[in-house]
Amino acid sequence: MLFISESVSIPDTEIDLQAMRSQGAGGQNVNKVSTAIHLRFDIKASTLPDFHKQRLLQMSDYRVTKDGVVIIKAQEHTSQELNRQAALARLANLIREATAIQKARRKTKPSRSAKRKRVDKKTQRGKTKSLRGKVL
Repeated sequence: MLFISESVSIPDTEIDLQAMRSQGAGGQNVNKVSTAIHLRFDIKASTLPDFHKQRLLQMSDYRVTKDGVVIIKAQEHTSQELNRQAALARLANLIREATAIQKARRKTKPSRSAKRKRVDKKTQRGKTKSLRGKVL
């Protein structure tokens, strides 16, 4: 069971984990041991709440395919178990990011005194520059 929040969790049966050979350097052992984890999670067929499904499907993330499948490959550790935990943590983090509601931005204006100070500084700077000219 993968816990996303207090009320949302994903059963292990909905997450497809496959072990595969890892890429990159690693000596002779890398050719024999399947330590990398390939995680597949079908959003549409899951038991997630509809809000979570919609937000995940609307994400423009390279890990979410057009068919609504999340694909995560974890291979940074030399242990299969650590890679499995890393892949599950990344899935949980992806779902949390997708469902996080951004705080609405309120438009702000500079205050009247801030505008006045800006204009005063500009005129002061202009006077300084005009004094640098040639003396007649």
